[in-house]
Amino acid sequence: MNEINEPEVLRQVTEAFERYEAALTGNDIAMLDALFWKSDHVVRLGATENLYGHDQILAFRKARPSKGLERSLRNTVITTFGTDFATACTEFLRPGTDRIGRQTHSWVRFPEGWKIVAAHVSWMDAA
Repeated sequence: MNEINEPEVLRQVTEAFERYEAALTGNDIAMLDALFWKSDHVVRLGATENLYGHDQILAFRKARPSKGLERSLRNTVITTFGTDFATACTEFLRPGTDRIGRQTHSWVRFPEGWKIVAAHVSWMDAA
């Protein structure tokens, strides 16, 4: 049976998730690109866009405004399954809105490191 949240694997995925967050809020396109799987099979379903494949995701990142990216996270849950798969789910808040953002990642360990293979971002009204 695969172990859930083996400490070393959880540490690795948490570090990758933290690199992603710093790159996202800092608009570090090169790091964001490095953290996504370079494949036609990678998917990012955003709050206002559906992106299929590495090229679409990279084009979106390059065209996205670089201001207003600040956010705070809450209720982050990272779960690893065995040594090569993990999920990361979080809520986020942005200044100036009461809406709650939600983000989910599926991470896979490849020979070159942990990569996001699927991502989803959505918004909901605060309850």
